[in-house]
Amino acid sequence: MTITGYLTEHWGLLVVLIGLSTIILSDTHLERIMLRRMAGIIILLFIYSTSCYVETYLGNQPNYTILRPILSAANYSLIVYILINIILVVYPKHNLYFWIPATLNCLLCFISIKTKIVFYISSDNHFGRGQFGYLTYWVCLFYLVYLIVIILHNVKTKAEDYSLPIFMTLSSILCLAMPLFFENMASHWFNVTIAINILFYYIYVLQQYTKRDSLTNLLNRQSYYRDAEKYMNSITAYIAMDMNGLKEINDRDGHLAGDLALKTVADCFWEVSHHNHRVYRIGGDEYAILCIDSPEDDVKELIQRIQESLKKTAYSCSIGYAMKQEDSTLDTLYQTADEMLYQEKKKYYETTGKTRHRR
Repeated sequence: MTITGYLTEHWGLLVVLIGLSTIILSDTHLERIMLRRMAGIIILLFIYSTSCYVETYLGNQPNYTILRPILSAANYSLIVYILINIILVVYPKHNLYFWIPATLNCLLCFISIKTKIVFYISSDNHFGRGQFGYLTYWVCLFYLVYLIVIILHNVKTKAEDYSLPIFMTLSSILCLAMPLFFENMASHWFNVTIAINILFYYIYVLQQYTKRDSLTNLLNRQSYYRDAEKYMNSITAYIAMDMNGLKEINDRDGHLAGDLALKTVADCFWEVSHHNHRVYRIGGDEYAILCIDSPEDDVKELIQRIQESLKKTAYSCSIGYAMKQEDSTLDTLYQTADEMLYQEKKKYYETTGKTRHRR
């Protein structure tokens, strides 16, 4: 058991972890809490790899030592807590119930040092499984399936936006299954897979920053132009939306209040849209939705849902839409929808008696 031996076995892992650490330390884009959790995963992976190396060395010795079951219990616990931290990086808000399976797994693993309920090390230094010998794997599977469920539940856009997180989760499930078939390589595969997946997720998050508006988290103008070209043959309707009275809010309450208003109405659009609706903030208080393979009834229902959602807030929007015809282009759809929006905005100012400002 030497440093050289550890480096030989875990060189690839260390390269990825050091590279990730360098990126995180110099990052200026992601939230601090996300970066701290990523740093926590890096530390846990390093501790886990070191612990596995020492435990494997002790397992190859002829004599039993109490350190080996302690390290085994720690390793089984660390696997779960690494996965938990990954989930917290992706979706940070969870209640205390979220920690119960991991805590029970940790307690039972350490209790097992005496009770042998999960695993045991025999007097001749051989590893064996107890009554709940696969507890950690079931707990890990629970968290990974849970991660898939919340990804599918929270992401309503095209498959390109969640395909990478799903791949990361499935590859983690695969590497966790490896101990059932290739026990000697299991820890190496888990460490490297998780480290690479964290790197993938970092790239994925940065990619989302290039695609989304920083204030509202809706797709941005760049994505709008890209999607207009990519989905032109599938776009059946264009919905234009413009917030009413934003300048008045900015002048009266300040630009922070205006930002809150823009975020609030954007949340309304997002919450009521479906997977075939691409929602954008294309500038200022202007929003757009490209409807993919949506009939007119679906478009009208979406507009009605938006209006009902906006009624629950202190804000309102003027809305116009256009259905695609044989000779339609995106520009003609925009012009038709914008004309309907203009008429809606005109009615709004006539009804409220407020002074109209330039959009």
